[in-house]
Amino acid sequence: MEEIKDLGRRLRDFFREFRWCLRTETRDTSEYGLAYVSGLLRMQTDRTMSEIGRQTGTSEQNMQHFMSNSPWRGEAVIEEVQSQVRYHPEFQAGAMLIFDESADAKAGETAAGSGRQHNGRLGKVEMSQVGVFASLVTPRVNTWIDGELYLPQSWFAPEAAQRREKAGIPGERYFQTKPELVWTLVQRIHATGVPFVAVAMDDLYGRNHLLRSRLDQADIEYYGDVPANTTVYLDKPQVHYIKTKRSKDVKRTVLAAHRCRVCDLFTSGAMERATITLRPSERGMLTADFARCRVWTLVDDKPRQEWLLVRRSGRHITYALSNACLETSLETMAWRKSHRYFIERSNQDAKSELGWDEFQAIKYRAWHHQLALTILASWFIADTRLDWMARMQRDPELLVQYETDVLPLLSVANVRELLRAAMPLPQLDTDQAIALVTKHLINRTRSRRSRLKRSRLSPNNARAP
Repeated sequence: MEEIKDLGRRLRDFFREFRWCLRTETRDTSEYGLAYVSGLLRMQTDRTMSEIGRQTGTSEQNMQHFMSNSPWRGEAVIEEVQSQVRYHPEFQAGAMLIFDESADAKAGETAAGSGRQHNGRLGKVEMSQVGVFASLVTPRVNTWIDGELYLPQSWFAPEAAQRREKAGIPGERYFQTKPELVWTLVQRIHATGVPFVAVAMDDLYGRNHLLRSRLDQADIEYYGDVPANTTVYLDKPQVHYIKTKRSKDVKRTVLAAHRCRVCDLFTSGAMERATITLRPSERGMLTADFARCRVWTLVDDKPRQEWLLVRRSGRHITYALSNACLETSLETMAWRKSHRYFIERSNQDAKSELGWDEFQAIKYRAWHHQLALTILASWFIADTRLDWMARMQRDPELLVQYETDVLPLLSVANVRELLRAAMPLPQLDTDQAIALVTKHLINRTRSRRSRLKRSRLSPNNARAP
């Protein structure tokens, strides 16, 4: 009970170690940072800059300036989080680094990176803003650790110069594909010394030959999902270039005795197989069938040998390529490959529990500030959960009482609920509610007046002489 009552002090003590990251050359804006993080953690809806300011007793205008314009470095916050993670006992052995993208629908093209692009949440191409995120995962905890905003190629066209300037896109940014962003993130995270045993990613990244080659050359173990129709070879392929007799064209020919699709290999008898229990789930212990074999792939027409790892859970089958060592057991590979689920959990927690999909801003700087403070809020919850697990032993009698073999862990939602109890948000009295509604009505009236004024001044609305 005392731990719960003390959560407010714990948050303030936790944040004290990050205050230096939120100071500029002329001002200490760290109080705004604490207010913003506490708002993300305690509020349940409408976690916009203005509403967080109002709910935490901070000037709405000052909060918007702090997020959109103030030059404090979000990168410094993320680096400090990574520094703490680097030395935390939880991540010293077996942590996985998982990558995935996440899209949020936007009303227009003004927000940095917005454009018509695939939105997995909606299952279609829609006006969206897309981020590529990295999550650090262990069997007990998962937390965002870094990310980058994806900027579609259209944002770098000459005619988009004014839009880039308005959104504050840094001059040093250039077009990068999503796999190239993942490679940038891997290099950055690896350079800070964050410990992880392997990287896992879905087929958008796994099928990218260049990304897999870069990871292999950096001696980083990977598990990259690939489509079922991916071509592999059971023997080393040889690429030949032959000039045709009737023209100067060069014909490319791949010679290999056994060429096949990965989905066809799974039904063959040439694979090592096992049914492996992975982890507890809501429906009991999660088990799946796994199979693997060595295959050859072509990267820039150069053959390279990799593992093909197949997982079947019910009717769902996934295929992954990996550069794991020959000595790596099938059980170890299965465990590492199966952690990709947790990036989806991290993305969902960021959206539903920390308000990521409620964020509204135009500027690139605001997006990176939001990322930094979301990562900070996520790390506070992860650090709290890990501390409580280390210091508070569970009563084994509960297993008997509830007739189960495993007790569930505290979730992100659980910790937020306890924090709201320890640090309740202020409730409006009647006068405050009236003042708030009046303010909103005045702002809407002024906004309409401004739009009408611009409309009357527009050349398109000028009357012909």
